Amino acid sequence: MTEMMTGLVHYALAPLSVELREMPVSEIDEEEVLLRVGAVGVCGSDIHQYHNSQSWPVRVPVVLGHEFCGTVARVGRRVKGFREGDRVVSETAASICGECIYCRAGEYNLCPKRSGFGSGTHGAMANYVCVPARCLHNIPDTLPFARAALTEPCCVAYNAVAVKSQIRPGDTVVVIGPGPIGLLCAEMARQAGAGTLLVAGTSRDASRLGVARVLGATQTVDVQNVNMRESVSGIGDGLGADLVIDAAGASAALQVALEIVRPGGQITKVGWGPQPLNFSLDPLVQKAVRLQGSFSHTFKNWEKVVAMLGAGQINLGPIISQVAALDRWKDCFEGMYVGKYVKAVLQPN
Repeated sequence: MTEMMTGLVHYALAPLSVELREMPVSEIDEEEVLLRVGAVGVCGSDIHQYHNSQSWPVRVPVVLGHEFCGTVARVGRRVKGFREGDRVVSETAASICGECIYCRAGEYNLCPKRSGFGSGTHGAMANYVCVPARCLHNIPDTLPFARAALTEPCCVAYNAVAVKSQIRPGDTVVVIGPGPIGLLCAEMARQAGAGTLLVAGTSRDASRLGVARVLGATQTVDVQNVNMRESVSGIGDGLGADLVIDAAGASAALQVALEIVRPGGQITKVGWGPQPLNFSLDPLVQKAVRLQGSFSHTFKNWEKVVAMLGAGQINLGPIISQVAALDRWKDCFEGMYVGKYVKAVLQPN
């Protein structure tokens, strides 16, 4: 008899084409494990797919969810290092070629054939998910699943701030976009020694800007009511921010970043946005600014972040707004979309 489960399926490339469906539990191959999902975070990309506004390829029908953790339920014949009952968290690169220069160098996040959970491969907004064993990291018993589910966005922020960016103690750091990734970037910048930490958003982001202050931001700015250039010019020597992290994605955010970054400074762009720029990049040249993109994460990022979470080093309390059962997915999606929730976590089991 086929074992069945409930999954949240993105079934067509049209707005609101997401629903709960009964489906068979997948069979694992010899290098995979079957994971009983403990918790799965709702990401902005899940919400983009719900509204069919994504800027990446999606193979429908597909179960959503790529920020997840759980308990190993079955183990493939060739899997080493994991056994039934282990508490684990999973990376997002569900499929990679394993042969290109990036895979061989451990930068498989840049593999041209990379396919992620929730878009190209069934994700974890379901009772069970099949995961290649290479994606797994053990987590301590003291780390609750609801917090462990945020390991992936923490790794995105860690890679953007601690690896791709340069922060010296005392630097002025500006984060544009107080969504979950932006707030976690602010948390990483604080831990990296930022002297002045400014987080900017819109009037719609008022509650999220409040969370930024709880996390340690020294200043928050509503860009619809306050001039960003004037705000930054009042900090330190007035020449601008040492580092600007664009976690918003909209082209307007990059334009603001170019205005407020200091000569010789850095802009790290981690936010997605398909809009054309429609402005000049001359300030990038005139100021000799380094513009750095940051995408996803690597094994080393995960090992660092798992250790930090296990030690309670990352403050997730203010960021997790809602933990709910899978059948309350729509409230979580819509709550994050309108800004009611900063971050929602689903617990399918």
